[in-house]
Amino acid sequence: MYFFDEGRFGAQPTVGRMWARRGRVPRVAVQPGYKNFYLYSAVNPATGDQFTLFLPWVNTAMMNIFLRLFAASLPIPEVLLVVDGAGWHRARDLQVPPGIQVLYLPPYSPELNPVERLWRWLRRQVGRNRWYQEETAQMDALETALRTLSSEALRSLCHCSYL
Repeated sequence: MYFFDEGRFGAQPTVGRMWARRGRVPRVAVQPGYKNFYLYSAVNPATGDQFTLFLPWVNTAMMNIFLRLFAASLPIPEVLLVVDGAGWHRARDLQVPPGIQVLYLPPYSPELNPVERLWRWLRRQVGRNRWYQEETAQMDALETALRTLSSEALRSLCHCSYL
């Protein structure tokens, strides 16, 4: 069983608390703009396996690319993929490969998707109070964080008591 979600990353950094000298206001560089990219991730909370792609948009065409590559990477012939109810997840043009069965989460329930915890962790570890001049630098930092995240750490991060 894999859980799937898309996460938006880009020009706007996550501004959060940080250490500073008393009496000084810390400053975080930001760049106004809306240049974004998306991480498409499927995570198995039981094993810590994950499959992630960096894609430019969220739409049915991108979802089809993800599903095709995800299906090709699977070591087992059949898998249950739990997704939210986004329009491109239910589109008529969606091409679900054989061996993948899609199950939809209830509407407006992101707290039931363990991948949301991965996004929160990545925003804290990679994007918090950091400004990347180039989109590729942020992509490289995210890729490094995902590659160094062990299966055990991912299982712990995405653990849900209801599974």
